[in-house]
Amino acid sequence: MMDWTDRHCRRFHRLLAPSALLYTEMVTTGAVLHGRADRFLAFAPEESPVALQLGGAEPDDLARAAALAAGYGYAEVNLNCGCPSPRVQKGCFGAALMAEPDRVAACVAAMRAATPLPVTVKCRIAIDDEDPEAFLDRFVDAVAEAGCGTFVVHARKAWLRGLSPKENRTVPPLDYDRVARLKARRPDLEIILNGGIVAPEAAAREAARFDGVMVGREAYQNPLSLPRFAATLEGRSAIEPDPFDLIERMAGYAEVEGRKGVPVKAVLRHLLGLANGRPGARAFRRDLAAAMAAPDAGGDVLRRAARHLDPLASDPRSCREAKAALP
Repeated sequence: MMDWTDRHCRRFHRLLAPSALLYTEMVTTGAVLHGRADRFLAFAPEESPVALQLGGAEPDDLARAAALAAGYGYAEVNLNCGCPSPRVQKGCFGAALMAEPDRVAACVAAMRAATPLPVTVKCRIAIDDEDPEAFLDRFVDAVAEAGCGTFVVHARKAWLRGLSPKENRTVPPLDYDRVARLKARRPDLEIILNGGIVAPEAAAREAARFDGVMVGREAYQNPLSLPRFAATLEGRSAIEPDPFDLIERMAGYAEVEGRKGVPVKAVLRHLLGLANGRPGARAFRRDLAAAMAAPDAGGDVLRRAARHLDPLASDPRSCREAKAALP
């Protein structure tokens, strides 16, 4: 989710799922240690709880980055061993790290020694031509021996050669049962399932076999699915949030950030999927995308685009009244 789940995205998603654990985009150790740490690590208390996802392959660098996390208020530090992008492979981290379980174990041990926070690992079931049965067990056992008690497993292979990052999210078949066998073999570990979960009912069904589920692109592309995921997993009835309330709160947030010099597009781009699948969605996306790119754009561009979304409200009359009140 690089370039997606930044602090503005998380601020929006927190309104939709108050108790979910949100993850940062993957942040490299180089960016944290050799750039401005605040730029990559700082976040607002309103976003909590947040897990910091790190990308790196050197134990000392990962330890130094993990040591900073507690001071910023993170709830968890996660080592990414699942990203297959060529850029990440050049740095010999992400999914490429799965070929070196002993190195990952050393990284985890160093991180755990440097921070009081839980250290977790996100991985795939295998890479390239490796057999997922033997490969995943060997990898998890080695890393668990170093003290990692939680694994977030994307239930697909990562093909480091021959597939693009986008294809790696769809072409390798999902194998939830392989992850379930891992959980059955290692009941002492917390196993979180990831990959291809697009419906709350499916999330609830799989959560019965695992210790949790991670939802990524579905939550980003269709943000109003997040309250339904949260409600289903928490065993309660879903109450869809008022889209005009969300729009007003995020417009206000964009204005506050704008006064700090943050371009409004950096905030509002995360709301383009707000109305997906609903009447007015295309016009909403069109107007918002065009208007937020203007140099002088402010939160009002979101309010104006929202005029297309009258059918979103469960009570059309109240929605029309809300529209009429907009400047």
